[in-house]
Amino acid sequence: MKAGDAMNLFGVMDISASALQAERVRAEVVAANMANAETTRTADGGPYRRQQVVFQEVDGDGFAASLLENSGNSDRGSGGGFGGMIGSPSIGTLGLGDGLATGMGTTAARGGVAVAGVVSNESATLERYDPDHPDAGPNGYVAYPDINPLTEMVDLMGATRSYGLNATAVQAEKNMVMSSIEILK
Repeated sequence: MKAGDAMNLFGVMDISASALQAERVRAEVVAANMANAETTRTADGGPYRRQQVVFQEVDGDGFAASLLENSGNSDRGSGGGFGGMIGSPSIGTLGLGDGLATGMGTTAARGGVAVAGVVSNESATLERYDPDHPDAGPNGYVAYPDINPLTEMVDLMGATRSYGLNATAVQAEKNMVMSSIEILK
């Protein structure tokens, strides 16, 4: 945090809300990958490509800057303390795919997370011999997306777990606010 900024209780809720939104998009992308695991022809003409969500920190003065500030070492270039080991690489803004993340990141809280974009995995496709398939090439092979259901399920479990933890953090904060109100009565 910058000098003069104060962390309030609602700021924590805003950060958790931004993470809830980002993880929702991640779960939607995983669901789209699973649904299109056997799609051999898209509007672009080729097989479906696996999509991946890229997150980015909202406002570059997040965790790393806070650590530097609290260590008494605000110079990123110095090697003293743990501050010299912390970098803050920027992902940049990526194009959004399929409109799944439209508008994400515009209302995320400072220090929260936003969806930088949804990118296509351009890895090689899986070739299966099926000469009777309508999308078979002249050699009888059909190009299928390289989507591993196990990988997608692990990604979905991660998104679900992260979503649940952030929902728990919001609930805990609501309880703290209610307790504060009770104390003031």
